[in-house]
Amino acid sequence: MNIFVLSDKHKKMIAQKIRGIWNPELYHGWEKKKRFFEGWYYKIVSKDEKNAFAFIPGIAMDENGNKQAFIQILNGKNSTSEYIKFPFESFKANSKKHIIEIDQNRFTTHSIDLNLPNIRGSLKFENVTPWSNSFFSPGIMGPFSFVPFMECYHGILSMDHLITGELSIKNKKVNFTHGRGYTEKDWGHSFPIGYVWMQSNHFREPEISFKCSVAKIPFKIFSFNGFIAGLWLKNKLIEFTTYNFSKVKKCKINDKQVEIEIENPKHTLKALVSRSKTATLAAPIQGFMDAKIDESMTSKIEVKLIERKTNTIIFDDVGRNAGCEVAGNYSILLKN
Repeated sequence: MNIFVLSDKHKKMIAQKIRGIWNPELYHGWEKKKRFFEGWYYKIVSKDEKNAFAFIPGIAMDENGNKQAFIQILNGKNSTSEYIKFPFESFKANSKKHIIEIDQNRFTTHSIDLNLPNIRGSLKFENVTPWSNSFFSPGIMGPFSFVPFMECYHGILSMDHLITGELSIKNKKVNFTHGRGYTEKDWGHSFPIGYVWMQSNHFREPEISFKCSVAKIPFKIFSFNGFIAGLWLKNKLIEFTTYNFSKVKKCKINDKQVEIEIENPKHTLKALVSRSKTATLAAPIQGFMDAKIDESMTSKIEVKLIERKTNTIIFDDVGRNAGCEVAGNYSILLKN
């Protein structure tokens, strides 16, 4: 009688896959050899809001198996960007907790250590606030986390946190202590063919953060408009997602504004983005970073949360230092 016995290698691979489902912050590319990307997005804004950056470490593999590691830098205030390539071999990841290294640069859930040509220093993150996570809904992807053929997966490491530390930027020390940060990530093989993304955690009061994205999602032989949005109010996350019976009631996009309205069973969420100057970033297509997207970090978002039953306004404020991307064929998302 033949008894199928898993090798240690296969046991390790299965354990990594299972661990990754309930820990989306981890690296997911262990067994990947081609047509795969993974990137983490670290947004930092100084206390005086005069300095805003996004650092995006990641890896990319094309259809032929060519591989590279990279770190993208987005200077939000100057609307400039830089893409630094590294040998794939310089990328290292921990399989049990979120620690990645690219050359002499280190990124974790609670810190970044940078040793780049024009930026050096260390920052630590306090009071990190991840998206809610449960057995049947692991992170922001919810039950879609279990679907093995999604084009792109998404994760939120922290909706909002405090920063301590300083960076030397072009030989000038910049203090980020008491500034605020936000961290998310994506992995898969391509970004959606059309999407809008917005985020801010700079409102009148601290410990408030908003994030929303609407995208055309391919799903085997058909596609659908998917969305994920969340408003973090102090110690409570109010979610609006494709899988929690929410509905997009409005999605209007033009050169100056993006307007979105979403309802869940209890609340109505309204967001109006005033678009601003952008910088161009590399984005994945079939695993490699050959596509281009434009992102701003100086937009403003008017966010309003209304209780549907009583029509009571629970939250009404304007988010500053807002990130905004409108990419691809966004006309397929429009809904009046």
